[in-house]
Amino acid sequence: MKRMTMISAQAVLKEQTETDVWGIASAIDIYDCNPVKIRDAETIKTFVVELCELIQMKRFGPTQVVHFGEDEKVAGFSMVQLIETSLISAHFANLTNTTYLDVFSCKTYDPEVVRRFAQNYFGGESSHLNVTMRY
Repeated sequence: MKRMTMISAQAVLKEQTETDVWGIASAIDIYDCNPVKIRDAETIKTFVVELCELIQMKRFGPTQVVHFGEDEKVAGFSMVQLIETSLISAHFANLTNTTYLDVFSCKTYDPEVVRRFAQNYFGGESSHLNVTMRY
């Protein structure tokens, strides 16, 4: 069974305020996703728009979604979205129907909100969240 780690917005804000954190990096692995959703570029682009609205991040330029990978282990779409406070990226692994989502921003956001939204959006069965404060 995959492990799920939760962190509250209050804990993130407290850490950022009390220790002069420069940014927050969240790595979210979402397992057993809906294969139709993670294999559709337009669905992935819509996800980015909705996520940015949810966490109040301003997109900078278009979302890039590219399918690549000759090796079946890594084949799938990769996504990159610049935001004014840094970057959102993801890789969608076809072989395992897993989403690997990264959100890095110097603006405070709630990583748990991102995890729940992304898992629900891509129909994942479980997820794991790892948050790193950047100094």
